[in-house]
Amino acid sequence: MKNQLFKKITRIGLLSLIGVLILGTFYFLWQKARPVETTYEIITPTIGDIAAKTVATGNVEPRHEVEIKPQISGIIAELKKEAGDRVENGEIIATIKVIPEMVQLNSAESRVNVAEISLRQVEELFKRNKALFEQGVISREEYEQSEADYLKAQEERETAQSELEIVRDGISRHSNVVSTTQIRSTIAGMILDIPVKVGNSVIQSNNFNEGTTIATVADMNDMIFKGNVDETEIGRIHNGMPITLTIGAMESRQFLANLEYVSPKGEEKNGAIQFEIKAAIQIPNDAFVRAGYSANAEIVLKEAQDVLTIPESTVEFMGDSAFVYLMKQEKPKQVFERKHIETGLSDGIKIEVKQGLTPQDKIRGAEIKPNKE
Repeated sequence: MKNQLFKKITRIGLLSLIGVLILGTFYFLWQKARPVETTYEIITPTIGDIAAKTVATGNVEPRHEVEIKPQISGIIAELKKEAGDRVENGEIIATIKVIPEMVQLNSAESRVNVAEISLRQVEELFKRNKALFEQGVISREEYEQSEADYLKAQEERETAQSELEIVRDGISRHSNVVSTTQIRSTIAGMILDIPVKVGNSVIQSNNFNEGTTIATVADMNDMIFKGNVDETEIGRIHNGMPITLTIGAMESRQFLANLEYVSPKGEEKNGAIQFEIKAAIQIPNDAFVRAGYSANAEIVLKEAQDVLTIPESTVEFMGDSAFVYLMKQEKPKQVFERKHIETGLSDGIKIEVKQGLTPQDKIRGAEIKPNKE
């Protein structure tokens, strides 16, 4: 009797459990089959500014950078300046010790000796003719010819002596020009580099050789930005446009610049046609911009101020038309209506709305994803 009762209770319990499982399964499937109600962020148009910009990468460098080269060959005897020093126009940077070529030196010394011999001979003749002229033995014409020959011989001796000094020392003592052994700056500015050391041999600059660079000098108060712009945007760029430069090495400090050059010819770089641009930088007194800094130039191509804007992600584009979803009902269920709008300038994040919306309208934004615990 007890066994039968136990079996009955067990059977009832199993049937109840099966029933609960079946009901649970049906409820789960019903819940899965129910349509999920999607909710969206609500966006309100705002009044603001939009600017279409392009960014050019490049570097900052002096407008005028001059390489100082010697006018005579020799060996660096002394360096009076070093990189980073400021120099004035005509200030001495280095001095050169001339190492004359032996053939030229011997030839110059020989010309001096010949000139002195000739001078002594003509001088004796002139003295005799002068005495004879005073006695009335020879004519004035003969005396004046003798005097002219004497003066010519003196000039030839001085010329030969000057040539010897130039070959031997680099400059004549009678010359009015600055000694070519003194290397002077040709502009006022800062020395960027001195690639030579004391004892280095240097070659003079002439028609056949550009010469050895003694120093590089630049005016660091007149700096320009040189960069490149892609061909797809070069048509919207012109001289005089304002530019904002960002120099990363100076803690991303920004400087104003003015576009003054756009290359008429492009060059292929990394598979794209790039056009060179140059802009004059306005450097404040408290900033020191070093040559070679990399920089990014932000150029405003087009700008719209105090216009109605919405996030571009809320706009649906179809061909030449643009649409948004305007809210018609918020509760108990969001209801939206597709509406055509006229758009204007875009900066890639915001877009201008010319017609179709007001600041009081509400439009559909991004879908709100439910939190998954």
